[in-house]
Amino acid sequence: MSVETDPATPLWQDPGQDAETRVEALIAEMTVEEKVAQLFGVWVGASREGGEVAPHQHELTDSVDLETLLPAGIGQLTRPFGTVPVDAAVGALSLLRTQERIRGANRFAIPALAHEECLAGFAAWGATAYPVPLSWGATFDPALVREMSAAIGADMRAVGVHQGLAPVLDVARDARWGRVEETIGEDPYLVGTIATAYVQGLESAGIVATLKHFAGYSASVAGRNHAPVAMGPRERADVILAPFEMAVRESGVRSVMHAYTDTDGMPSAADEWLLTGLLRDTWGFEGTVVADYFAITFLKMTHGVAGSWAEAAGTALAAGVDVELPTVKTFGTPLLEAIADGRVPEALIDRALRRVLLQKAELGLLDPDWSPLPPGLASADLSDPEALRGTIDLNSPANQAIARRLAEQAVVLLGNDGTLPLRNPAKIAVIGPNADDPLAVLGCYSFPLHVLVNHPDVPTGIGLPTLQESLAAEFPGTEIVTAPGATHGGTDTGGFAEAVELARGADVVVAALGDRAGLFGRGTSGEGCDAESAALPGVQQGLLDALIATGTPVVTTLLAGRPYALGDAVEGSAAIVQSFFPGQEGTAAIAGVLSGRISPSGRLPMSIPRRPGVHPSTYLSARLAHATEVSNIDPTPAFGFGHGLSYTTFSWSDLEVEAGQAGTDGELRLACTVRNTGEREGTEVVQLYLHDPVASVVQPVQRLIGYARVPLAPGQASRVRVTVPADLASFTGREGRRIVEPGELELRFSASSTDARLTATVTLTGPVRQVDHTRRLHAVVTVSALGGAEDPA
Repeated sequence: MSVETDPATPLWQDPGQDAETRVEALIAEMTVEEKVAQLFGVWVGASREGGEVAPHQHELTDSVDLETLLPAGIGQLTRPFGTVPVDAAVGALSLLRTQERIRGANRFAIPALAHEECLAGFAAWGATAYPVPLSWGATFDPALVREMSAAIGADMRAVGVHQGLAPVLDVARDARWGRVEETIGEDPYLVGTIATAYVQGLESAGIVATLKHFAGYSASVAGRNHAPVAMGPRERADVILAPFEMAVRESGVRSVMHAYTDTDGMPSAADEWLLTGLLRDTWGFEGTVVADYFAITFLKMTHGVAGSWAEAAGTALAAGVDVELPTVKTFGTPLLEAIADGRVPEALIDRALRRVLLQKAELGLLDPDWSPLPPGLASADLSDPEALRGTIDLNSPANQAIARRLAEQAVVLLGNDGTLPLRNPAKIAVIGPNADDPLAVLGCYSFPLHVLVNHPDVPTGIGLPTLQESLAAEFPGTEIVTAPGATHGGTDTGGFAEAVELARGADVVVAALGDRAGLFGRGTSGEGCDAESAALPGVQQGLLDALIATGTPVVTTLLAGRPYALGDAVEGSAAIVQSFFPGQEGTAAIAGVLSGRISPSGRLPMSIPRRPGVHPSTYLSARLAHATEVSNIDPTPAFGFGHGLSYTTFSWSDLEVEAGQAGTDGELRLACTVRNTGEREGTEVVQLYLHDPVASVVQPVQRLIGYARVPLAPGQASRVRVTVPADLASFTGREGRRIVEPGELELRFSASSTDARLTATVTLTGPVRQVDHTRRLHAVVTVSALGGAEDPA
């Protein structure tokens, strides 16, 4: 509702008016050049020649003359902190000055919206390096992930950033894909709940979160980056789109980034059904759709659905893309020329512009009293930039504490013959390429590996203790010896002899194996670092086998970006500890698990294949994808989704089906008791799976529909109660519509996808019921200590 204000104040600049009124008034005053200028980012300081961000970068960008662009305005600033190393306070001052220039140069004093990467923490020099998303999934703890992202958002806001390009909601479908480390896991419900929590935390700090990559990127053929996607509409609807739908409905997200890939011949950037029909018209999303970096150029360069840069721009705009990132290419001169000669209607520009300006209005960027001064500099003396150094802390003790809790909860104990926890061994041999490598805990979008690799003389800015160093601190009376034995991906076995000799002389071996993250082939995991198989990179499997052959107990310890098949080493290892790039606090967390200081509570967010050539390996598959008598290949995993051991034991009992029959529009209710039967505290992760024995179309054998972390002291028990809406049994039926069918179902209280503890047979009655995007998405899980108060899980 608008109100009367000073007539001398331009309507669009009047905070007393509603945002829509202000935006419409502003659009009416703008030239075409000024409109288009709000629809692209500018990447100051990016190299056109280098391959730091994308191969052939010189073909994807044009030289940018900032002075020429300023009079028309600039829509976004790309990565002012994530391009080169810069002190946080000095960078904040530089951004402030840039914003002052932008506001002062355009007629409407509109500042730019600044965005940054924040996949595993704010990707800036000196910022906390949190565990990667695959570790978030391993925690099964949305509340802790929400706390982490709120801290990330607060740091970004403190230096003047408005938008974060996270989280990734791609459901992992093939472990060979290099970007598996960026995913939350292989189950859409786990991905959706964890990603929604991340968005809620980031948005609570005032940062615009960005869902990516919409949609299907992770389902590429053979796990190759940017490869085509070949999937049917049911897999797309029930697996790939489900987490995005949840986040759009529940998180308050304000931006979506489309995927690079094409599905069945339709590139996401050109898919009007996806970006407009589904996202906006059906789900009701009202924010902005931004292009993944250079993706609009790919419509011409790689997809071949546009014959010119102008056609690429027009195609993307028509589909529903609002902003070209990371820098101006197709939305520059080519788009202006196409508008001028009528090839692209100006109405498409206005539609995208309206969304962009509404978002800027929400952020206060259109207000006449908006100040570029970020909170982190609010009380600083800006006259001496050098004096500002070190005054903004992006790696506070509070951040480190959150990173530590995440890393500790994400460590997964896969196997243990009783060797763990270690009991003060006299000598530990830490052997492997990740034994003494400070970068072994980081994913490819961490600042040290994404940016600092191009600045070798600049220190990392954060502490990154190696596994050897953390074990030495954890076991102060133990002799620690170490050797790499091999490189991450090389073929040289010359280091085996030294490694084997050290192993023979030790009480226990910690085999520190896994990945080194990188970009476009410069690592064994990460963007553009796809794998031919699920075998350990290089000669690491041979090294592990040689260590096991010594007879010394071997604790196989993986710091990796994807699950790896270990072959016979699964049985040969005394214990197996899995960690997915656990961040700066990760090696201390692993050491704490090995010593027993920390009781492991992580659970696998992805299945681990038994043999390296079985692809893809996901629990979320139909019956024919499991072991059968008509194929000699057995895809049964070594460790299934949701698996993880503890240092205590748990009993599951007293299954109660409180409501075992309901209509297709009703609810089912059941409960069980979980008790810690061991001698030390521990956390069980109760997982609820749904099995539909007979359906009108093929269904996965089971799928996760709920979960809860249940911490228990020795001897303590909790009652876990679950209310399951019939909506959770829905799937995409034969006619392409989501339905709930009557019939029998199994609800399984499970410790993992391969370990069902209690199974209830329940029944849905009544007619087939069609549901839509307003259906219920969650089971209600409550956990109450026996004799205590009940808490929602």
